[in-house]
Amino acid sequence: MPEIIEITDFNAPELDIFARLTEAQLMHCFEPLGGMFIAESPKVIERALDAGYEPVSLLMEGKHIEGQAKDVIARCPGVPVYTSDLQTLTKLTGFQLTRGVLCAMRRRELPTVESVCKDAKRIVILENVMNPTNVGAIFRSAAALGMDALLLTPGCSDPLYRRSARVSMGTVFQIPWTFIGSEMGHWPHAGMEQLKALGFKTAALALTDRSVSITEPSLLKEEKLAVILGSEGDGLTEDTIAACDYTVKIPMYHGVDSLNVAAASAVAFWELRSR
Repeated sequence: MPEIIEITDFNAPELDIFARLTEAQLMHCFEPLGGMFIAESPKVIERALDAGYEPVSLLMEGKHIEGQAKDVIARCPGVPVYTSDLQTLTKLTGFQLTRGVLCAMRRRELPTVESVCKDAKRIVILENVMNPTNVGAIFRSAAALGMDALLLTPGCSDPLYRRSARVSMGTVFQIPWTFIGSEMGHWPHAGMEQLKALGFKTAALALTDRSVSITEPSLLKEEKLAVILGSEGDGLTEDTIAACDYTVKIPMYHGVDSLNVAAASAVAFWELRSR
């Protein structure tokens, strides 16, 4: 039987992870054993459980216990389930639960770049993509459109942030990923050398005088290709573009010069997927 705990005390320390800790603070909970993150919605929680992440506690509206969260609860024996009505939960968390269910989960040690890229033919590099919504949307497109793995530079938003994971529909738990160039100065130069050693050609998505169309036949013929996307405002850095084997653009019409990075990623992944 699940341990159902009705919320009567907003100050209960067990609720800190849902109500009083920022996502950055959650990353450092229980160090040196690793941090935590919050998964939101039954679908996202299910995919995290499928990937082997360990649940710590659940928070939900009471109506979901025998409703949309029933299967999640059944998969989390012995995990406390904190519950109340929507108004109380909104007051507690500071936001309205769009799917009515939250799960605090333990992070796992990140894999190495080498293990993430093993057997991969198409990978994605995100450079300083800071918006969690964009990160989540890019993960969803990457998983759906034939990319094998993602690597993120340290300036990116964490894929396990609540909004990123929710926007991704849980695909952050389905496609391999890790950070690249985590030590100061390792990106882009050392990171690019690492990709080269792994056999990847690199394609920067950027508008420059030497950009080729994304339909360039030689791109599609590359056995192993890394598609590199830049930040929402500034795009890729000049050093990164200069270090790439290709600079690629998406043909535009009606005077539009570029797309949002998440929209551009979907176009690029579809066009450059491994045939």
